[in-house]
Amino acid sequence: MFNKILVANRGEIACRVMRTAKRMGIATVAVYSDADARSPHVLMADESVRLGPAPAAESYLKAELILLAAKETGADCIHPGYGFLSERESFARACADAGIVFVGPPPNAIAAMGDKIESKKLAKAAGVNVVPGFLGEIADTDEAVRIATDIGYPVMMKASAGGGGKGMRLAYSEQDVREGFEATKREGLASFGDDRVFIEKFIESPRHIEIQVLGDQHGTVLYLGERECSIQRRHQKVVEEAPSPFVTPAMRQAMGEQAVALAKAVGYYSAGTVELIVSGADTTGTGFYFLEMNTRLQVEHPVTEAITGLDLVEQMIRVAAGEKLAFGQGDVRLNGWAIENRVYAEDPYRGFLPSTGRLVRYAPPASEATPYGEDGRDAYTRVDDGVREGGEVSIFYDPMIAKLITWAPTRDKAADRQVAALDAFELEGVGNNIDFLSALMQHPRFRDGALATGFIAEEYPDGFHGAPADAALIRVLAAVAAFAATAEADRARRTEGQLGRRLPPPSEWVVRIGTQEHQVLLARDTVVIDGKELDLALEYTPGDRLVEASVGGAPLIVKLARTRTGFRLTTRGASHVARVLPAHVAPFAQHLIEKVPPDLSRFLLAPMPGLLVRLDAAAGDKVEAGQPLAVVEAMKMENILRAGKSGLVKTVEAKVGDSLTVDQLILELS
Repeated sequence: MFNKILVANRGEIACRVMRTAKRMGIATVAVYSDADARSPHVLMADESVRLGPAPAAESYLKAELILLAAKETGADCIHPGYGFLSERESFARACADAGIVFVGPPPNAIAAMGDKIESKKLAKAAGVNVVPGFLGEIADTDEAVRIATDIGYPVMMKASAGGGGKGMRLAYSEQDVREGFEATKREGLASFGDDRVFIEKFIESPRHIEIQVLGDQHGTVLYLGERECSIQRRHQKVVEEAPSPFVTPAMRQAMGEQAVALAKAVGYYSAGTVELIVSGADTTGTGFYFLEMNTRLQVEHPVTEAITGLDLVEQMIRVAAGEKLAFGQGDVRLNGWAIENRVYAEDPYRGFLPSTGRLVRYAPPASEATPYGEDGRDAYTRVDDGVREGGEVSIFYDPMIAKLITWAPTRDKAADRQVAALDAFELEGVGNNIDFLSALMQHPRFRDGALATGFIAEEYPDGFHGAPADAALIRVLAAVAAFAATAEADRARRTEGQLGRRLPPPSEWVVRIGTQEHQVLLARDTVVIDGKELDLALEYTPGDRLVEASVGGAPLIVKLARTRTGFRLTTRGASHVARVLPAHVAPFAQHLIEKVPPDLSRFLLAPMPGLLVRLDAAAGDKVEAGQPLAVVEAMKMENILRAGKSGLVKTVEAKVGDSLTVDQLILELS
């Protein structure tokens, strides 16, 4: 077994690998950029080595610096995590040349599967189902249009070396191809150093299902069941679960056997994932097709660990050390249900725009004991992260903050546990998708298991505005707000040095949430709202951020934040602003004048910090509403900015290559 492992990555995956290594008695080495000098993974490691400046191209992607760090610290193996160098054949070979063990598959397998075009050819030869498409070199946009027309729309354009949702564009028409082909090439070149693009038929109503494989260096390859990753945004996974609600035992076996056949065809060992696109309309169990093979540990690996009881990082380390797998295919048992939600620094209320800044408040729900093996519990919650309160989410890396994993005996119970955990997840300082994730977990279509990769676009065509709340929940929130207001008033009346006698806090309140007003009466042992008694129990001390209430015996967690006239209450996937006034004051609120926000539609503003990589309009140009005007690159993704109205370009205030701050003016329309 190894003595010291260097983790060639950052963030949550670096922490994840180190936890297992420490449990195995292996010393750990972290590497870091200047932006990560005080990050949790650096503090967790036994040793740490600086690589360079913040940009990944100058630090984490420099293989020679990683190898030098391993030599200097005496590390005898390197775990690449995922991303960065994890799927680079050259890095695996360089490790071997330096006499350092690469904890991952052999270089030949990485090379074979790393090229999406060649991998599809190999998959077909191995007897794996493949999607119809064009796998050759595409010279330019005009040729791309011809190929797409021949295949038949819709088509998917993909960077050959792509992954993680980057370098992918869906095209329903010739215009989409002309707009997206060059952008796909640029993203592929920027993220992976390869601008080749291939085009394939897009299967409508598709489900994204993948098979986890695990092999050793002695010829054994197993499949560990499937994960469903159909809920995606911009082809980047948001929710993953295992097993899939769509897959039958016979289908699981067929997919697993094809995945194993492909792995064996390229001499694969270690952990890997064969991703499949599955036709949701085909109930025969045969409508699945090879998408790609990821020759690394996947972000979503915890859900497989949860249902199998295996530690995949430990298995990778043992395989790299030359050990045989200690179990066979017949020993793999799938137990219960696991769901993973990715908590991203992006604002769903603003079109999922990336958000950067300091984590002013970061308090995730408690992560319970590492769930490997049987421990008799009926459910658990796990948080994988690599950030801490006071840390910064920068523009240089992926926007994922944490992974929230829940396990329970059934799918519904695992989803319920997700909702409760998301309610308790405190995150302030950057925009985040916690409300959106909670809305997904409660969505009737999700609960029915009727998933597809277009789920988010289909269910939220006009964007996300918070999960719908029924009248009963709104009444509860009104009561919570009144209770908190009473506690605040009670504290205020206890201030020393007041003139006159101390007045009792109000017991009657008018709470306005949205357009509805609610009459709340708080007696000693009773809460009455709108004339009806409410079975509500809670404790609140002024300053509390979380309120744990019981409503009719059912638990409810509400996040509270003070506003000028009341509270912002966040629970069950939405925030609700409550105006709370004493009953004798509330009638006068109708005389207050509401401030109308200014019309900013004539300005094109940078919605997030980033780099202006393209500008498609000049002063004097006539533009139409919805027309693309600029492209801003942030967190390794290109974001197209469109005109909010028709008009003439009055002035252009930025140029290509500028680093933009949030809300910086790019151009103005007249």
